[in-house]
Amino acid sequence: MVTLPSVEEPINHGSKALHTNSERKCSVAETYNTKKITLAFVLRTKVHGLKYVFAPNKSRARRLFWLLAIFVCLGLLFTWSWNRVLYLLSYPVVTKIYMVWAHNMTFPAITLCNQNLFRVSSLTKADLYYSGYWMDIMHLNHSVNKQSVAMLKHSHHRERMMQLLDFSDYNLPAHYEPNTTEMISRLGHQLEDMLLECRFRGENCTYKNFTTIYTRYGKCYTFNSGLDGNPLLTTLKGGTGNGLEIMLDIQQDEYLPVWGDTDETSYEAGIKVQIHSQDEPPFIDQLGFGVAPGFQTFVSCQQQLLQYLPPPWGDCRSAPMDSEYFSTYSITACRIDCETRYLLENCNCRMVHMPGTSTVCTPEQYKDCADPALDFLVEKDNDYCVCETPCNMTRYGKELSMVKIPSKASAKYLAKKFNKTEQYIGDNILVLDIFFEALNYEKIEQKKAYEVAGLLGDIGGQMGLFIGASVLTILEIFDYLYEVFKDKVLGYFLRKGRPRRSASDNLDYPENPTSPAVTPNHVPRAHVTHSGVTRTVSDSRRTCYLVTRL
Repeated sequence: MVTLPSVEEPINHGSKALHTNSERKCSVAETYNTKKITLAFVLRTKVHGLKYVFAPNKSRARRLFWLLAIFVCLGLLFTWSWNRVLYLLSYPVVTKIYMVWAHNMTFPAITLCNQNLFRVSSLTKADLYYSGYWMDIMHLNHSVNKQSVAMLKHSHHRERMMQLLDFSDYNLPAHYEPNTTEMISRLGHQLEDMLLECRFRGENCTYKNFTTIYTRYGKCYTFNSGLDGNPLLTTLKGGTGNGLEIMLDIQQDEYLPVWGDTDETSYEAGIKVQIHSQDEPPFIDQLGFGVAPGFQTFVSCQQQLLQYLPPPWGDCRSAPMDSEYFSTYSITACRIDCETRYLLENCNCRMVHMPGTSTVCTPEQYKDCADPALDFLVEKDNDYCVCETPCNMTRYGKELSMVKIPSKASAKYLAKKFNKTEQYIGDNILVLDIFFEALNYEKIEQKKAYEVAGLLGDIGGQMGLFIGASVLTILEIFDYLYEVFKDKVLGYFLRKGRPRRSASDNLDYPENPTSPAVTPNHVPRAHVTHSGVTRTVSDSRRTCYLVTRL
């Protein structure tokens, strides 16, 4: 029978002190294990210089030198890497130009308009009565503008115009309603009258190969529009004779006399031409070029395919067009759509050339609202119509040259051929020859100048230059951190979950270590202190026991 001594309380105090000291020594053992893991990592890592910092056989000065060198290299590495990250976030681009050769190429759409809006010979009293105010030859109350009439003094149209302007015995037609679209179509120059000759790739063509279209110049015509149901024309060769060649009579005798400064009267004689893609509508009043009579004009074209990058690298538009009038987005489609909406908001009508089914402006609305509003929008209002550049667009570069026509040798022949005078031929006839310079096109492409792959390559190169590291070195660091985490955190939870031995549990050890309860091979090594308390440490590196010898 084992009995506890009477001095039980001092023995308990000694047991608590030894228990705390044992825990402290276990913590020291864990710190030693962490240092062991760190030393192993330093010796095996590929980061240059790190092993010299922790080398025990190096002097303190050399270790400080290597530590300073490592920090300098890390600073340079982080500085350069941050510079590369900022460069990537600036979204740089580079433009590349390619020359691509083709076996055949689609011929562009050719839109042409006579500079004159109305033919004098086609005017009627009803036309002047309802549109004379628009032409600035009459007042709004249908009275004749005497100042404008005075300008007809030297015009060969004076007699006819004076007859048309005499409304003394004029009775309005019953149920007559002015139709602006019909009037512009009827009074405009007819292509069958203007077109004298037409050839495409050496084969004859007629006015039937053109499609009627309306612009701010009135009635215009487009060759190879693709809107007539016929397939798009192609060309197999470059150079003159392998494109479109037409001879036109601009009919200057039909030009409306200039009696005032209006948008409907023209100071020029000739035609306006635009070369464009079939995917975009013509915007000839802004983008067309002029061709003068008395000359043969050669237009050498080169197709250009432009590809831009969307934000954040560029500012092009890749989204489809949100419009009820056009399905394909282009700058011209955007402008026409915007101008149409602007007139509908300000004038409650649209011009003849504008898309949609809204009411067409009357001649009075043209004069008082539509023309001034559109001129203001085009020339002064830069905020209402903001059209982004499409990410993919086709453009045609042009080089123009011209020669005089007719020559003295051909003047009489052409006059006889078309039953006109030589003076008329020189004043009204022009020849337009449009062709590809060569059977190739220019591809202008915008590309990303710097991407994530380039960033990783730059950072990897700088890591190798400054600290001799790579991606595998980073994995080594993560592996080291994992080992430390496992030793610290997981070891903490293992100790927390293991039951503690109390002082009373230690009384189970018999005094005779050779008793059956304890085999000789498992006898703990005891160290006897002066207080009579035995401290026993097991072979496990993490578990400490307190044994009280009674």
